[in-house]
Amino acid sequence: MKYGLLTYQERKEKYNVGDYVQSLAAKQFLPQTDLFMNREKLGEYDSDTIKLIMNGWFTHNTHHWVPSEYILPLFVSFHMNSTAAPFMLSEKGIAYLKAHEPIGCRDKFTVKLLHEKGIDAYFSGCLTLTLDNYKVDDSLRGDDIYIVDPFYNYPTTDKLFLTPKSFVRGVLNGDTFNLGKIKKQLKKVIDKDLLESANYVTQVLPVGKQTDEEKFAYAEECLKKYAKAKLVITSRIHCALPCLAMGTPVIFLNSFNTFVDTCRFDGIIELFNRIDVADDGSFTNNFGLEGKITKDTMVTNLGLHHKLAEPLKKKCKDFIL
Repeated sequence: MKYGLLTYQERKEKYNVGDYVQSLAAKQFLPQTDLFMNREKLGEYDSDTIKLIMNGWFTHNTHHWVPSEYILPLFVSFHMNSTAAPFMLSEKGIAYLKAHEPIGCRDKFTVKLLHEKGIDAYFSGCLTLTLDNYKVDDSLRGDDIYIVDPFYNYPTTDKLFLTPKSFVRGVLNGDTFNLGKIKKQLKKVIDKDLLESANYVTQVLPVGKQTDEEKFAYAEECLKKYAKAKLVITSRIHCALPCLAMGTPVIFLNSFNTFVDTCRFDGIIELFNRIDVADDGSFTNNFGLEGKITKDTMVTNLGLHHKLAEPLKKKCKDFIL
């Protein structure tokens, strides 16, 4: 049997390291990787029968849905976004998913979508919750605190000037008046000393000439940093979820307010120590924080992820046998 591993077609000028983190979670269960398989082109595959763990966001290229008949899929941690669902849940798409049910879904929103079409589906959580293979002994944990893509849903100059279309859209919806919103909100929730001393990481990088191997290497580098961190503060679920798996204290900054974003989190967001930010900038937290996050802030992860991680591991191991 051959085994495939999902890779990702770049969108515009950036790529998301979180996609590669999700593939690393799948890779740990494979006896070998015979082929990198582009998530957006699975319908084009026409070769030997191959097994593929189908976790993550599906799909940007809905014209290539459904995957090839030569792919034997395991559907776990599957997310169908509200933007893609109308195209993916065609008569053909429904028949394909029913042929491979039950479908393990990353979020409860996807479970609901599939149930409405008569597809057997269940909430599996995200496969990145199984990345405890990157966990280090607590004696190796340092004093580094990482801030990873905080409040990335807020407007930035990079997003505004990405394309002429994005600039016009940004002007029309008022983004030009909110370009300093990330910095302003960070000052509200994190004290000055920590903001100045923290290590900053981004999980969205410019597309260059990186190979898939190099992208996987960067994703691993990020995981190894987080594994040894004293604390991670992030708005990226594919930073926060691996931190839970690795036992790294993590605080999730939640400022998401659009359905495209919030539907991804249904069932996941409850796993985190969170700061929830309202549209007016006011915020609350669910872990007893008084004041701002400082260098001395101590949090204990809730531990709720274990009930999802262990069944995921078994499902993937059984698929490989």
